[in-house]
Amino acid sequence: MTLEALLAAVHLVAVLTLTVFLSGQAALCRIEWLNAAVVQRLNRLNLIYIVCLLVVLVSGLARVFWGIKGAAWYAPQPLLHLKVTLFVLMAALHVAPTLALRRWQRTLQSTGALPNADAVRTVRRLIMLESHLLPALAVIAVFWARGW
Repeated sequence: MTLEALLAAVHLVAVLTLTVFLSGQAALCRIEWLNAAVVQRLNRLNLIYIVCLLVVLVSGLARVFWGIKGAAWYAPQPLLHLKVTLFVLMAALHVAPTLALRRWQRTLQSTGALPNADAVRTVRRLIMLESHLLPALAVIAVFWARGW
């Protein structure tokens, strides 16, 4: 029972931390606020976000394989498959912003130039799309927890 509680706690804390750092990226990724310090901060937030994604994934897998219910119970659950699909979609959507943020940092370090408005809008749009998928995952989790 203690292992189950610890796995659930780690998973929940990782999801909440992921939410904070995704929100931070969404808030800072605005052309009117962008300067050299913000580009650096966005890259730090992005690194923490990626670590949180990995912790959510690993803790979720740990709950499936080491939790009380076990993989045999989780495997046929359609809401689990929907949650995993949305999670993978979120992670895939974040590849382009990650590459763009790294590119912005390299350009800033080499030339001192900031990204143009279109690049910032594109990255922000993807981050906002991700941030709108996250509550859908929470809603699915609530329905699943109530046996739907």
